[in-house]
Amino acid sequence: MAANEPHDSAPSGARETARSTTTLPQPGTHRLILDGARTVLPTGVVDRGRLVVDGTKIAAEAPENADLIDLTGHWLLPGFVDIHNHGGGGASFSSGTAEQVLTGVRTHRAHGTTTLVASTVTDDMDVLARQAGLLSELAEQGDIAGIHFEGPFISPCRKGAHSEALLRHPDPAEVRKLVDAARGHAKMVTLAAELPGGIESVRLLAERGVIAAIGHTDATYEQTVTAIDAGATVATHLYNAMPQIGHRAPGPIAALLEDERVTVELINDGTHLHPAALQLAFHHAGPDRVAFITDAMDAAGSGDGRFLLGPLEVEVSDGVARLVDGGAIAGSTLTLDRALRRAVTVDRLPVEHAVAALSANPARLLGLYDRVGSLEPGKDADLLVLDADFTLKGVMRRGTWVVAPELA
Repeated sequence: MAANEPHDSAPSGARETARSTTTLPQPGTHRLILDGARTVLPTGVVDRGRLVVDGTKIAAEAPENADLIDLTGHWLLPGFVDIHNHGGGGASFSSGTAEQVLTGVRTHRAHGTTTLVASTVTDDMDVLARQAGLLSELAEQGDIAGIHFEGPFISPCRKGAHSEALLRHPDPAEVRKLVDAARGHAKMVTLAAELPGGIESVRLLAERGVIAAIGHTDATYEQTVTAIDAGATVATHLYNAMPQIGHRAPGPIAALLEDERVTVELINDGTHLHPAALQLAFHHAGPDRVAFITDAMDAAGSGDGRFLLGPLEVEVSDGVARLVDGGAIAGSTLTLDRALRRAVTVDRLPVEHAVAALSANPARLLGLYDRVGSLEPGKDADLLVLDADFTLKGVMRRGTWVVAPELA
């Protein structure tokens, strides 16, 4: 059966072959009919949807002897895709061992992120290259979707929570070194294109199929336009770590919002952005050009305390991460289930717009939309179950429950 058909148009015989159950099958069973939820599809919200999972994939028709799970009163969404994430569960993607990185990945999976790009922070070039080698092995195993280098090619004027002593100009040869160290798994590099070598590095990245992201930048409007024309396609955490909009000097924000070639990242945690700034981004970029990210660091899923972000010490208090030295915001402790809930309950975004920003848009950006990012037959069975109040209850990745929902 097509995934976008409502409950009442189920194919003949589907109910007869399905076994109704309130006990979820064990991992590996992989023959499910998820029935009755408000289901978010590319075409909109289906009030009483029916989705079929067969093995690791979403299927068009129900297999014989499938288990029927009643999700009436719940939401069914595609798994989240996070393109900018530095860690979680007390583990860092920038410096952790393979097992520590997997701890962070599992932490975010439990909060709905079924596809994750691991982000590094500014460090010595050799350290970054070694970490890229480790992360590339996890990408080859399918544990992460690739690597994002945030720094060291950023502006000291907008360094945020990056070590100024380790910053450097975006020399194309050094940019190439990091990309090569990732062994084909470099997905994105954030840089300040106004620095010497910046535009040449943007062109290099575009030619090699790596996303050039404008961020931690002191660029003018005109310099940002030049970078976009050279191939930059992402705004790293729009508004943060860049000049504010001025009426005579509009800066990078205006250039990034107005160009239809650019996807803008937003950190929707209530700390990084005022709700009006979020609405401004959606109004000017439109719902197809926004990607919600976490920009999470080690403390995501771990509570308050002291942590390291690269070489810098961070204090987390009431869920807000700030550098011990200077007090700058140092990433976030956000998980994408919280970003969704805030988007629909506080920011009052239409559910389908919020879901696009969490799933379809970042999946398209990564070139993975043929596999993930929406609930359609043939795609990976990456899906989420939420209650009526948008509290996450279940997470499935590739047909196996990461978090099995408890259903009455």
